[in-house]
Amino acid sequence: MTHVKTGARYLLLTVVAVLLLFPILLGIWASLLPTKDIAAGNFLSTNISLNNYWQAFVTTPIIRYMINSFVTAGLITIGQLVLCTLAAYAFAFMNFRYKKQLFFAFLVTMMLPFEAEIIPNFQTVKAFGWLNNYAGLTIPFFTSAFGVFMLRQAFLQIPTDLVDFGKYLGLSRLQFLWKIAVPYSRSMMITFALYTFLTHWNQYLWPLITTFTDDFRPVQVGLKQLQSEDTFANWGMVMATAIIVLLPTLILLLIGQKFFKRNLNAGGTKG
Repeated sequence: MTHVKTGARYLLLTVVAVLLLFPILLGIWASLLPTKDIAAGNFLSTNISLNNYWQAFVTTPIIRYMINSFVTAGLITIGQLVLCTLAAYAFAFMNFRYKKQLFFAFLVTMMLPFEAEIIPNFQTVKAFGWLNNYAGLTIPFFTSAFGVFMLRQAFLQIPTDLVDFGKYLGLSRLQFLWKIAVPYSRSMMITFALYTFLTHWNQYLWPLITTFTDDFRPVQVGLKQLQSEDTFANWGMVMATAIIVLLPTLILLLIGQKFFKRNLNAGGTKG
């Protein structure tokens, strides 16, 4: 009976995996086919080649879009790691007036939908002259209430003995943070960095309203832009471009899956 249950469970997981992977596999296969075969619905064609990928790199600014996304997501990830780590350390180890109230205020901001912040953020960015600029794409996201909460919970899991040991060695607050807190919470910080990078790699709405030229458009907005140009009818090339954009996400997920699993519930183990 146990073997039957195990077999049924694996069968169900296999079916779910196939359903989830089918769109990706279909997209990869379509990116290898000529547009005429895709338009005719002939997905069983054996006339496959990498010509669509070559056309994507040669006839579209996909490389520029990807550079913009790497720069934007990378700067935001670095900014959030630095600022959220400092704020999380303060909430975890320092004592000051209204500490609990301020932390609660941080958590309340997590309940606000991003759409509610767009107008004031856009007006602020416009006032600073940061439209169509890396500054406007990155600086508004240099901190995150979720990141502060996540890293605070990680710091609270540091054993008291380690904290006392740091005091015994006479470490300053920054030395304790760098030499003890950060190494001990490295797994959680890597998880947070991957999550942040992937979130802003896939961001669409904010770049859509703050960028106007290919010099600063990220990949998600760039893909939409391709649909309004002459390349719209070239479905093979469009699919190839989409797969190129998807690859960094898949690679990071494969690299970071062990960290995601390890820290799935870590944030709620200690308050």
